Amino acid sequence: MVFGIKDETTIPLNEQKFAKETLVTFHKGSACSRDSDLTVFCFESDHVKVEGELAAFDLQAGGGLKDLIEANEFKGAVGTSFSSLATGVAAKRIAVLGLGKLDTPHAAHHAKIGAALAALCKASKAKTVCVQGEFSANGSQQIFESLFLGLLPDNRFKSAEKAAKLPPLHELHVFSKEDTHHKELEAALARARSVAVGVQFAKDLVFAPPNVCTTVSLAHAAVSMAKELGLEGKVLSPEECEKLGMGSYLAVARGSQHPAQFIHLTYKGAGEIKRRIAVVGKGVTFDTGGYNVKVAGGMMELMKFDMGGAGATFGAAKAIALMKPANVEVHFISPAAENMISANAYRPGDVITAGNGKTIEVNNTDAEGRLCLCDALVYAEKLGVDTIVDIATLTGACIIALGNKYAAYYATSDDLAKSIDEAAKHSGENVWRMPLIADYADGLKSHCADLQNTPAHRNGGSITAALFLQEFVTNKVAWAHIDMAGPAWDWKEQCATGFGVRTLTELIMSAAK
Repeated sequence: MVFGIKDETTIPLNEQKFAKETLVTFHKGSACSRDSDLTVFCFESDHVKVEGELAAFDLQAGGGLKDLIEANEFKGAVGTSFSSLATGVAAKRIAVLGLGKLDTPHAAHHAKIGAALAALCKASKAKTVCVQGEFSANGSQQIFESLFLGLLPDNRFKSAEKAAKLPPLHELHVFSKEDTHHKELEAALARARSVAVGVQFAKDLVFAPPNVCTTVSLAHAAVSMAKELGLEGKVLSPEECEKLGMGSYLAVARGSQHPAQFIHLTYKGAGEIKRRIAVVGKGVTFDTGGYNVKVAGGMMELMKFDMGGAGATFGAAKAIALMKPANVEVHFISPAAENMISANAYRPGDVITAGNGKTIEVNNTDAEGRLCLCDALVYAEKLGVDTIVDIATLTGACIIALGNKYAAYYATSDDLAKSIDEAAKHSGENVWRMPLIADYADGLKSHCADLQNTPAHRNGGSITAALFLQEFVTNKVAWAHIDMAGPAWDWKEQCATGFGVRTLTELIMSAAK
């Protein structure tokens, strides 16, 4: 029994009740006279003025709104907020929330607004919230996504005494001067609900401890979700993987008591299928480094997050299943494995054979992610897809190059690169295209096999990892590799971010248009 979980094939999951259940309505007019537990007045930067109907409201409130603004030197900067008790008006509490400059195109800007609104709702313990603000149709999806995700605490592995209480929010009423954008806001809200549910699923998987999120329980969670939402789902056993020649992937998995589980979900949209896409996520549920064991400073205690690529992949699958785009077929794949040390584990110096027949000299067992992904890439291309995108917490070198806020990506197609850039920009996730420098592949040459899994030097480690993976896709497909080692984890709050779900979902939705 693990943490009171009797069925050890099951990962306890949070239900994203706020995305699913919160009643959100849009109104033309003023929130001033509406009964609420909390009424939030939104201001753009440098336009913090209490005038007109708002001035009359403040007069009833005894000047509480002006006092709140002046006492906190509130200037409307994005994400800044303050609240206080109210008297003489219909609202029990009033708050101010900074929108910054709403014409700012960055999705991350709008995400800050949603996160700040969530913080106000939690702090006030409000059931009914009114918001007075002119939200832009373009940024409102990110506002609602961040609101829903920011409301839900993760209590799954805490005792009842330590668990945070769920905010009681039930109704959110948004008021604006005009109703010209209400249809667009409704559409953005619907998208936000689906994406938030997908991101939450990814966060739940990645944050689960490694004795809970094993290869078997990860497969169970993914396939159960697929069946619930009408996707096809299957798991290939180690024996089935062996028949397909996946010697590289199976080598990584064989040191663990938890067997390899090759997970494959399929979404088929309505209508004529015009695009076929594969998303491949690294699913290493725990990474000791193998016999090249991680040393002090190697973050072994965080290596539950090494299946962040699988989390992003299945989170996107859940969002896509809810959004139901037409004319597209998508395969969501993860070769789940655990990289452990045992008498059965693979060793430095071993030579293994991948699914395309290429032989690999293992010169570092801690470069296991690429050994799992290479067989999954070969498998994915055989499905007849036109595009493959793999996503993985692959290298520490990526964190050194770009820090914790950006993912690196590599692409063999400029058109695919443009699509990834646009999807990431729309979703608010940070990515940066990196070069596939062919000369660097010389470091992957082996004296006894077709190639080795890491070069002798550490220079350009994220690039050489991508070049290794490129050996397992042909020029018949457009391929991209996303190295998300940095942004998969919130290093300040010590929790999973669900990074990748938004970009992958937007990429697929754009392909379906």
